[in-house]
Amino acid sequence: MPANGMPRLTDIAALAGVSEATVSRVLNGRPGVSKPTRHSVLTALDLIGYERPPRIRQRSRGLVGVVTPELDNPIFPAFGQAIEKALTQHGYTPVLCTQLPGGAPEDEFTELLLECGVSAMIFVSGLHADTTARADRYIRLVTQKVPMVLLNGYAADVEAPFLSTDDRLAARLAVQHLHALGHERIGLAVGQARFVPVIRKIDGYRQAMADLCPGEDAGALIAHSLFSVEGGQAAAAQLLDRGCTGIVCASDLMAIGAIRACRDRGLDVPGAVSVVGYDDSVLIPYTDPPLTTVRQPVQVIAAAAVDTLLELVAGAPSHHQELIFRPELIVRASTGSGPKIIR
Repeated sequence: MPANGMPRLTDIAALAGVSEATVSRVLNGRPGVSKPTRHSVLTALDLIGYERPPRIRQRSRGLVGVVTPELDNPIFPAFGQAIEKALTQHGYTPVLCTQLPGGAPEDEFTELLLECGVSAMIFVSGLHADTTARADRYIRLVTQKVPMVLLNGYAADVEAPFLSTDDRLAARLAVQHLHALGHERIGLAVGQARFVPVIRKIDGYRQAMADLCPGEDAGALIAHSLFSVEGGQAAAAQLLDRGCTGIVCASDLMAIGAIRACRDRGLDVPGAVSVVGYDDSVLIPYTDPPLTTVRQPVQVIAAAAVDTLLELVAGAPSHHQELIFRPELIVRASTGSGPKIIR
């Protein structure tokens, strides 16, 4: 990098895989460069960490509100970042609103975004995932013709598109994996039963247990707690008391707590107890032991959510439908052969 802080054309060209002349044309806003090549050059510029010259900055097509839960759980920043990237690539400016305990509620953020003149909204794991919450806020947005897409939840009376990971399949994949390793007494550590993803995970877990471990009382092997490390630790302690040798957790944070609960009792993971998480956020491969988990297809869901939203912005009618995306079991070192069942 030269002393004045400007990146060299050779550096950008090498990273983008193009000629220096092509880089020069892009940086000077000249024609004759294909859209994919231009995107490669700009991406290289971003990776180097240099601000794009004013002449090549695109004017925003509008603001899009993105409302997420707290960012303590790494899966929510992952969704936020993927959605922001997709929106930016389409020329829109994302406005991220993060809900915090004791902070602004979803309704307040919604009103604020409307006052800011957003073109549309995306809600990630919002109140639409809570079966006890009223849907008035979303129905009002539909009535006002505000385009919106809702992720990982479902409300039967909201005329809008929903996109969700297949939580039933996620639970089933985890149970199948543990059963194949020789576990039969398999517990489920999950959040509060009023949330749609929780309800669906329980459905998938019960179905899998009925098919694979019919001798077990699956209902007695479900522990409800908070979606946190502490919540997972508390839920896992209950399941260990009930003799579980395999524990399926509804989030990676809960799975980390479950491993802590095992170690507090001197139980090795995976020697004595196997633990499966859910999400596969960015740091999960580096836990001790590296966590077996069910991966949410974050990038795919985010891209589909933005594509769907922009169709609505362009005037497509909003339909009440839900797109379900397939999760993937990622096997690492927190699961192993099942020991003899503890009764």
